[in-house]
Formats: sequence, C-alpha cells, structure tokens
Amino acid sequence: MNIAQLLKAKGRAVTTARPDVKLLDIVTSLASKRIGAIVIVGEKGELAGIISERDVIQALAKSSEAALEDSVSKHMTREVVTCQESTTIDEMMELMTQGRFRHVPVIEDGALIGIISIGDVVKNHIAEVEMEVTAMRGYFATG
Repeated sequence: MNIAQLLKAKGRAVTTARPDVKLLDIVTSLASKRIGAIVIVGEKGELAGIISERDVIQALAKSSEAALEDSVSKHMTREVVTCQESTTIDEMMELMTQGRFRHVPVIEDGALIGIISIGDVVKNHIAEVEMEVTAMRGYFATG
C-alpha cells in the first residue's frame, strides 16, 4: 500500500496556518481539532514549516508562557521531511521511526495535498495484520 491509497481512505484535509500566527492560536487550534501538528504555509501556499505538540512543549520549556505570544515562525520546525503519494507505507514507517517524528506532509508537484500521522500508519498496519490473520485462519480451517 502507498500514501495515495492511505489518503484516499482517510481524506486529504490538512490544517494550515501562516508563519505570523501567534503560538497561542496554534495551541488553541491543536486542542480544539484534537490534532498533533499544523503545517505552516507561506503566502502562496508553499510549505514553510510544521509546528507540532513537541515544538510547543520545547517553546514553553525555553521561554515559559511568554512563548505563547511569539509568532509560530519562531518555534516551528523549518526543515520538514515530506513524502509523496508514491511513498509506500513501509517506507513511511521507516522514515518516521528513524526521524523520530509523527507527522509528514504529503507534497505532489510542489503542492501540499495531505498529511500522514503515525496513527494513520499504525492503523493501516494493524488492519493489514488482521487481514493476514483472518486469511491464515481460513486457510488452516479448510486445509
């Protein structure tokens, strides 16, 4: 399975924000939408960064509550690892494990078309394993 198939099943909605948004607004959005990351985009919709719960915690640890008044650009991750629709789920699992991050924007022809979380990858992996177990049980029952 690849990312295109995963996006087809889960949808392509991506929460985005501009770099000048205050960190407090980002925190509010993360909490209200029950998500773990927001993609930061520039004026033309281009990928500028990503802000995750982990980035917020690091900002608060460094600057206390004063960080909440900063623009998100001060605390976002600028070097964002991305993937394409053709990326396989196995490649995505390896990428996320090695990079120790949980959210990967999907970019196709320079445009942001989705986001994949570790939860999406794990959910898919569990479904595949359950299908294999069911197939094996059927095989042994008829064998």
